[in-house]
Amino acid sequence: MSDNTPRTNIDQLGEFGLIDRIMKPFSSRHPDTVLGVGDDAAIIQPGDEQLVITSDMLLEGIHFDLAYVPLEHLGYKAVAVNISDIAAMNAIPKQITVNLGLSNRFSVEAVEALYRGIGYACENYKVDLVGGDTTSSASGLVISVTAVGVAPSDLITRRSTVQESDIVCVTGDLGGAYLGLQILEREKQVYLDAPDQQPQLDKYSYVVRRQLRPEARMDLVHELRDVGVVPTAMIDVSDGLASELFHLSKQSNVGFRIFEENIPYDQQTYETAVEFQLSPITCALNGGEDYELLFTISQADYEKIKNQADIHSIGYAQKQELGLQLATKAGQLVDMQAQGWNHFEDKE
Repeated sequence: MSDNTPRTNIDQLGEFGLIDRIMKPFSSRHPDTVLGVGDDAAIIQPGDEQLVITSDMLLEGIHFDLAYVPLEHLGYKAVAVNISDIAAMNAIPKQITVNLGLSNRFSVEAVEALYRGIGYACENYKVDLVGGDTTSSASGLVISVTAVGVAPSDLITRRSTVQESDIVCVTGDLGGAYLGLQILEREKQVYLDAPDQQPQLDKYSYVVRRQLRPEARMDLVHELRDVGVVPTAMIDVSDGLASELFHLSKQSNVGFRIFEENIPYDQQTYETAVEFQLSPITCALNGGEDYELLFTISQADYEKIKNQADIHSIGYAQKQELGLQLATKAGQLVDMQAQGWNHFEDKE
């Protein structure tokens, strides 16, 4: 007997198309559910303040390779990427839970190393580890972290509240994590071909650190509060600057004009991109895993942040019909494409 049920491959929809489809039948039943799926974190209001809740999963062989990722760094990163989502909501993280799936190749000492990294992150971001679950895994290491944060409702930022003429800002620098991954993959291949050869990582220390141990930009959240600026919208840069701009554009119904000359990247990022015969600006736009904060502010707030050394104004919001445009150094306007990480793309 044949099954005539139509089949759609997940990679046809992509991650966000899949989320849209499976969540369509669901609606909120409780008045304290302020915001569900679709932003960096959900928002719940049980009392005077709002809780933001986010969860992220890291799978061995998909999100990390233990051939070159130290377990301590992995534990730290698993927490940091969730804290980054809390930061993107302009909230303060408070608690985390950690769920692990472990295959039998992991020793107690290996798990302790992983949790040392988790502990370092808890100390750095001032969060409490309050629970979780551990189970066996038939396919390597699985880490799932849930983070809870809090903020007054008038400080929470979303993706859907950009206004035309808002200034677009980004923290730090971009593209380094992607190039760090290229270095690590290259050195892994060198090791497989010649196991007695030591990895050559010294000259790439910055970009490798950006990949192995990223930092959530909670420092900028506090700085913005200190100067009295509440972003009109915010998102963290996990899938690449261009992809995050598309998310803001879609949810806020605006377009953007971004200036190539204003997009920040580190000198080591530039030199490593050239070495790999890659465009530094392409790495900055599409690399992903930088976990910087991309946000918009009203023009009235620009004076308050213009002297902040680690905040870069890179463009402005415009009418939706104008789309997403990159103003190149040569004076051309180029339509931007979102080419960041797609979790369900067929890699074959």
